[in-house]
Amino acid sequence: MFNKVLSGTLHGVDGRLITVEADVSDGLPSFNMVGFLASEVREASDRVRTSLKNSGFFLSPKKITINLSPADIRKEGSAFDLPISIALLTAYGYIPEECVENTLFIGELSLNGELRGVRGILSIVDFAKRNGIDKVILPYDNRKEAAIINDIRIYGANTLKEVFEHLAGNECIEETAHTSMDEVHNDSMYDFSDIKGQEGMKRATEIAVAGMHNIIFAGPPGAGKSMIAKRIPTIMPDLSYDESIELTKIYSAKGMLGPDDGLIVNRPFRTPHHSITAQSLIGGGRHPHPGEISLAHHGVLFLDELLEFQRNTIEMLRQPIEDCEITISRMYGSYTFPCDFMLVAAMNPCPCGYYPDRSKCHCSQLQIERYLRKLSRPMIDRMDMCIQVRRVQYDELYNVSNEESSEVIKTRIVRAHKIQYDRLREYGIRFNSQIPAGMIDKLCRPEDEAKDCVKEIFEHYQMTARGIGKILKVSRTIADLNNEIYVKKDHILEALSYRVNELWQEGDGI
Repeated sequence: MFNKVLSGTLHGVDGRLITVEADVSDGLPSFNMVGFLASEVREASDRVRTSLKNSGFFLSPKKITINLSPADIRKEGSAFDLPISIALLTAYGYIPEECVENTLFIGELSLNGELRGVRGILSIVDFAKRNGIDKVILPYDNRKEAAIINDIRIYGANTLKEVFEHLAGNECIEETAHTSMDEVHNDSMYDFSDIKGQEGMKRATEIAVAGMHNIIFAGPPGAGKSMIAKRIPTIMPDLSYDESIELTKIYSAKGMLGPDDGLIVNRPFRTPHHSITAQSLIGGGRHPHPGEISLAHHGVLFLDELLEFQRNTIEMLRQPIEDCEITISRMYGSYTFPCDFMLVAAMNPCPCGYYPDRSKCHCSQLQIERYLRKLSRPMIDRMDMCIQVRRVQYDELYNVSNEESSEVIKTRIVRAHKIQYDRLREYGIRFNSQIPAGMIDKLCRPEDEAKDCVKEIFEHYQMTARGIGKILKVSRTIADLNNEIYVKKDHILEALSYRVNELWQEGDGI
């Protein structure tokens, strides 16, 4: 007999539907599997036969052929054990064909018939819903993750026997209730009120978050660079439902969701060590998987001790920063991973860390220049704001005045994001930092009085076209925070102060 059931697989972070076909016929007993299979999928034949036997099912010796289609998609992982078992049981007549119609099966089987969780469930279930499938049966450990997707019935089973009884109508598996955004709380142990002093750095950080601008903090050890970076997610607007789904898919594909994890509602804050490899940072591998830049999607990628990273690792960020996605091509196909993140970096201004305080810094000018050259000009050019951080003074550190909380700052940023959304949504972008070069004149046009200022800045500092564009984008964000309709001279001068400092002087190609 012949039968087929539906299953799914991952392609990058996206789901794909796979049809599992089973044919049982007379002939020399065998168990053949075809369909562009990885080695772990071919091993499913032994797991399936043993788990069926230990679950109480007798399969008479027949010629068994299993086909996973379409044949041009490589099948990987152990998630096909359950659909292969169900297809065989249906082909042998244990389960009526109508009981498996419009139902997707996925899951790994142990030798005693227990179902084990697999990665990438969320992407597969979402893709199944968008293709008209209304029911999914999967491992119990994956039920909460799958229940994030609405308008599709989710059933989590512990064993193959439970799935059989459910399909036969003898014993129903309880349907999993769907997860609501309201059921998940966004909590953080950090708050901007913890930061004493550093008003200039806090102002620059607020502007950066308001326009999702990339920012570098350069200053001596202990000045608060890492401290303020860790609090950036607390002033970012809450994730929307669609953003949460998109982010959770990435973590699901990476296998980073536990059995009790559901929808991710906190903006990610990824801070890889400077020893990270380029492949781990941007993603890749023989069978590509998301890297740190994708795990930071809709959040913050914080590179502490920036100049301690390998130079080629940092340089590989140049294209993802511009495109907000990374495409990795391998022999088996191309994989595209989203990476729309805010890049925050912290660095020391010299090898000892104390320049320009000459009472502590004894580095020669040549040493300082050689140290700063670890960061290439094209990479600096892609940073919207470069902030030189000063040491906190005693009076600032122990000032009894109340500092603004993250919630107060967040309110202003949410308002600025709303202004940007209303202005930019017709162009398919959301933030000022994403304004393409060809639209800067239209969307960031300064007042007549400020135009001469822009020209003078461009010529005096010998800026690149990208550099002056960054200043105009930051100026537009400052105007939005101030609830101003037009970009004024004061906005441009403030934006300039966040790009020109003692570390990168005029003529440096900023």
